[in-house]
Amino acid sequence: MTVNGSINKCITLIGICIAVAVYAWKQTLVQIPNSAEVALQLSPYVMVSAIVGLVLALIICFKKTLAPVLAPVYAAVEGFLIGSVSANFEYMYNGIVSQAITGTVVTFVVLLALYRSGIIKATQRFKSVLFTATAAIMVLYVLSFVLSFFSINVPYIHESGMIGIGFSVFVVVIAALNLIIDFDFIEKGSAMKAPKYMEWYAGFGLLVTLIWLYLEILRLLAKTKRR
Repeated sequence: MTVNGSINKCITLIGICIAVAVYAWKQTLVQIPNSAEVALQLSPYVMVSAIVGLVLALIICFKKTLAPVLAPVYAAVEGFLIGSVSANFEYMYNGIVSQAITGTVVTFVVLLALYRSGIIKATQRFKSVLFTATAAIMVLYVLSFVLSFFSINVPYIHESGMIGIGFSVFVVVIAALNLIIDFDFIEKGSAMKAPKYMEWYAGFGLLVTLIWLYLEILRLLAKTKRR
């Protein structure tokens, strides 16, 4: 495993994700009727892609040797998801996607600069706190998803009030800080001469964080626009 190899794998995965996202974007915009209410309802294919993406991510996490094969598939599945979701958001709030992309890129560059300069270090305490916060957010999201099948909504977190916006800001910060963990993993994995397949795993991990960050910025912008 090398730093350059990991970067190349990450670029490959991002390229696959973007290519499929552009296709899904175009197909979704064609299908969306002239109604904002209908646009809010994502197609069953999007829900299926979200579930498939989650299953693939879990398999890769528990079986890292499969990363070279499954990571590109995961990138394609997630590309379909974010392309469709982005098209719906763009339909409702013109220009929001370009703002979210810009925010994601800027955040990535800033966090990389902070990591390289040593201002933010991936200490064990930093990792522990960040892991706890990330796990808590994921549990809350899963709980919200399950309760939605029973027409029960978790209050505030999906709303555009100050609490809802504050929650989204918090999640964006946590997602952004996870980039530090990804950078550290690539650097230390390369220094420890990890197996070559770990380059794909590292690229996969960075892609997961970037997708999460992008979607959270998109949600945050949507909340502010609803106000």
